[in-house]
Amino acid sequence: MFFVGFVILIGGMFILFNENGFLRYLELKNEVDNLGYKIDSMDAENKRLEMEIDSLARKIPAKIERTAREKYDMLREGETKIEIIEN
Repeated sequence: MFFVGFVILIGGMFILFNENGFLRYLELKNEVDNLGYKIDSMDAENKRLEMEIDSLARKIPAKIERTAREKYDMLREGETKIEIIEN
């Protein structure tokens, strides 16, 4: 009886703690879930960027002006840039 219990205990420990055991499975499953989340967020970012590229390619004046102002600090003729520096 003692021997059977000992074999079951050793077998259970082997199943849990070996390099391909249940704990490793849980660790890899968590990693796969995290990577899936990252893929989803990157897909959303790609769609946003594709829409931005599309609107620039269609030469929508408001979009081009906003991009020029925000990314390249461009101003219209006669405008003055005012910067506010916060401490």
